[in-house]
Amino acid sequence: MGIQAETARRPRTHAPLAGDLAFYLVCLGYATVTAYVSEFYGFRIWGACAAVGYGLAAAYTCWLLRRHRDVSRWPALAAVGVFAMVAPLAVLVVRRLTGVDWLDTPFSWSAQPEVWVIERSASLLLTHGTPYVDVTALGRAPVVNDYTPYGPVMAVFGLPRTLFGGTPVTDARLFFALTACVCVWVTLKLIGFPPVPVRAAQLAVACPLTALTWAVAGPDLAVLGLLLVAGALTARDRPIASAVVLALVISAKLIALPAFFVLAVLVFARLGKRSVSTFVGTTVGVVTLVNVPVLLVDPRAFVEHVIRFPAGLGSVASPAGSPLPGHLIASTGPAGRIAAFVLLGATAIAIAVWLLRRPPVTGSDAMLRIAVSLGSFTLLTPATRFGYLVYPGVLLGAMLCFGRAEALTSSLHE
Repeated sequence: MGIQAETARRPRTHAPLAGDLAFYLVCLGYATVTAYVSEFYGFRIWGACAAVGYGLAAAYTCWLLRRHRDVSRWPALAAVGVFAMVAPLAVLVVRRLTGVDWLDTPFSWSAQPEVWVIERSASLLLTHGTPYVDVTALGRAPVVNDYTPYGPVMAVFGLPRTLFGGTPVTDARLFFALTACVCVWVTLKLIGFPPVPVRAAQLAVACPLTALTWAVAGPDLAVLGLLLVAGALTARDRPIASAVVLALVISAKLIALPAFFVLAVLVFARLGKRSVSTFVGTTVGVVTLVNVPVLLVDPRAFVEHVIRFPAGLGSVASPAGSPLPGHLIASTGPAGRIAAFVLLGATAIAIAVWLLRRPPVTGSDAMLRIAVSLGSFTLLTPATRFGYLVYPGVLLGAMLCFGRAEALTSSLHE
């Protein structure tokens, strides 16, 4: 997540390095297992490349533990960046030109289905005015990849491939990654380019969930990047700009909706009723402006793809079902499904009470609350994916960066 290393010299202690070593060894184990057992070709390529990066990072950290003077911990993260992110993405983007999209053969996919689905949605949007297929008019039984469970804004990332064809530079993953990088830079600029803590970079970037998503898919990283910009704008008391960005994020993926409530409370806590009314009105207005034209083209398809399918109520059951608590509880039967939704609702109420009784007043406060909200949703909803845990991981890393910036600002004012 960061591009600026800590520059202050301080005596080296073994505690941070021991934590680094444990982190890289766990990541190495995850990558190695993925390389050998995953059913997906892209996952296996990522695992093989990432194991090299995490192995080098662990070896470098062991070397640091043997030294007695301060040496930067950032080269370990650089190794992860090169081998766990850049290298596998390059390999998979080039190999994708062999043309295995849409085949029912996960062992040959160079990109996960969400990549091709988003690229198709761009073509449909340009041709028909809606990115959503009418699954009742296909002339066959619909399948899971007929669905586009995203808002219309997500189709923008598929436009390059639609307009210029399949080339190594029109793969949607490149534009997800570019958006994420630009958003991180904008966020750091908004909060004053604080020195990025190594632990923040590990949580937000070097974590296998982030690195794997970067290489094989990517839409969640673009969503996260835009969320960080919205949070930074809110923390800088720019509610209208924040509302516009947040509306675009919500119009790309509804998972970002909890951030709206957190940032609205942050605006209220910092600026008062008038500003929060402006924030809410702008967000709702932009969401309406972006979504209503697509909704009017085919209301039934919009609801089926964007609302019913992600909720597990579509004509085809969502394949999301990682063995997380919500899914495990719901899988015990009808009573378990009801219990899972009751638990999810109770958690939402508890978070709302926390949010209102101790409202966030800084960017780091907001990042923590959004991380807890999205983490709870991922753990407790019956239909979810393990990969969605990338959201709390990145947001907790962002919280550390926001906190560092706030601490520096506070020290300057003392």
